[in-house]
Amino acid sequence: MEKLLFYCFAAILLFAATMVITVRNPVRAALFLVLAFFTSAAIWLMLHAEFLAIALVLVYVGAVLVLFLFVVMMLDIDLVPLKEGFTRYLPLGILVALLIVVEMIAVLGVSNFGLEQVAAPQIDESVSNTRRLGLLLYTEYVYPFQLAAVILTVAIVAAIMLTLRSGTRKKQDAGQQVKVQKADRLRVVKMASEQTKSSKESEQ
Repeated sequence: MEKLLFYCFAAILLFAATMVITVRNPVRAALFLVLAFFTSAAIWLMLHAEFLAIALVLVYVGAVLVLFLFVVMMLDIDLVPLKEGFTRYLPLGILVALLIVVEMIAVLGVSNFGLEQVAAPQIDESVSNTRRLGLLLYTEYVYPFQLAAVILTVAIVAAIMLTLRSGTRKKQDAGQQVKVQKADRLRVVKMASEQTKSSKESEQ
């Protein structure tokens, strides 16, 4: 049963990945990418890598890809140049894809990463994968982990400061926003209805 589920998920993953690069509508491509991520998370759960599966769903599907999908849907994308460029660069794309596959097979082959060269890892079944990862992050790799957090924080602050240039800053006063009245924001304009206008013109 487990092998059958694995082959079903693998087939769905291959189908979704193929549709991501072949479909011409960017919104549909993003939706197929969501399907590919969910299927990859299911395969990782079958491999007892629950932390990677949860991180893939929460980070990529729940944040990055949803934001990308909203951006694509809000943009007015002209699909005609995309259709023209797809058939024009298809042979080159196939050649590059085959070259990448050959390089991956040469590097990640059994001769380099087989059990004869790399010993099988010793897994303690009594401890979960997430617990082992947490122990490694906060004991042996605590300083690189904290350094990565500081670098990400600096990158976020730098991105915010780059957008807040002179002339584009807008200050908000919460007190003034709370005290706002209806007359400050709303103006009622009285206009005669179309029926009244037509009746007056007929009387004249």
